[in-house]
Amino acid sequence: MTARGVPPIALQQWRFEWVWLYGLVEPLTGEAFFWEYSRLDHQCFGAVLAALARAYNNPNEMHIIQLDQSAVHRAKDLEIPANVAFYFQPPDSPELNLIEQLWALLKGRLANRLWYDLEELQQALSYQLRQLTRATLRSLT
Repeated sequence: MTARGVPPIALQQWRFEWVWLYGLVEPLTGEAFFWEYSRLDHQCFGAVLAALARAYNNPNEMHIIQLDQSAVHRAKDLEIPANVAFYFQPPDSPELNLIEQLWALLKGRLANRLWYDLEELQQALSYQLRQLTRATLRSLT
C-alpha cells in the first residue's frame, strides 16, 4: 500500500496472459461447441460463429444462440452465418443466460491456483472440458 499518487516500489512486474473460452451448449441434448482464443472481440466471436456454421452445416437447421448485450455480440461488422440467429437477453441479466452456470463451474475448478504458465492453464481447462458429460451440460443449462 502507498499514499495516494505514490507508485508502489516492486521488485518484479507481474505479467498476465489471458485465454478466452467461447462456448455454446444445446440445453436439451447437452451437445457442446467450445473454441479458445487469446482475445475477446467481435473478430474472434465471428470466427467461432463461422466454425459453428461449418461444423453444423445442415441446411434444414437453424441455430439460435442466446447472448447478452455485450458489444462483442452486437458489433456492426460482425458476420453472422445464414444458419445462425441471435436471441438477446435483457441488459444486466446474466442470471438468464444458462451457460453462466457452466462458466461458474469451470471457474470454481480452475480459479485461485498458481499456474506455471498459460499452457498449463490451457491443459487444465481442456481436461475439465473433456470431463463434462452431456448429462452434466444438460443439468447446468
